[in-house]
Amino acid sequence: MLIDAIDTVPSSRAIGPEDRAARLKQSPACFWLTGLSGAGKSTLAGALELHLWQSGKNAYVVDADVARQGLNADLKFSQADRSENVRRLGHLAHSIVDAGLIAIVTAISPYSKDRALVRALFRPRQFFEVHVSTGLATCVARDPKGLYARARQGQLTQLTGWDAPYETPQSPDVRIDTAELTVEEAVRKILELSTC
Repeated sequence: MLIDAIDTVPSSRAIGPEDRAARLKQSPACFWLTGLSGAGKSTLAGALELHLWQSGKNAYVVDADVARQGLNADLKFSQADRSENVRRLGHLAHSIVDAGLIAIVTAISPYSKDRALVRALFRPRQFFEVHVSTGLATCVARDPKGLYARARQGQLTQLTGWDAPYETPQSPDVRIDTAELTVEEAVRKILELSTC
């Protein structure tokens, strides 16, 4: 008989999340940037991480594209695999926050249910859903990865927002349209969510 998750028991630790946060002199948090490809998630994440670093804070960007080259390399783009991708990223971000750091996650994360399950991993005021709400037309015009061009030519299917669903967050902690705000303005707006 195979071992099951119910057979595992987390070990107790002498050093807790509060201890690590106190040593780092910061409030750990997760900023979860969701939105279409080309919306500006990675650009914002990089700018946010740099701002926090320059302010003496310890943050780390978890990029879904990078994770798909390693941690999530076994996943494809079915609905089940997309959900599993988000679940794994959520647990990774939770571990980063547990270590006393600030996690900045960039993931399309198209399904509301999956984003809600990730939020439930965190304590109140520890998880902030940032909807990078840049419209499809702007994302298609930017097309930094060439995905929309390939979809238009029929070389790519199941592209989120194009021919696969994206469930728009109904109550995100903040909405950022990068077609309307500069990167600096967007970072300031995100930082208003938490004292970190």
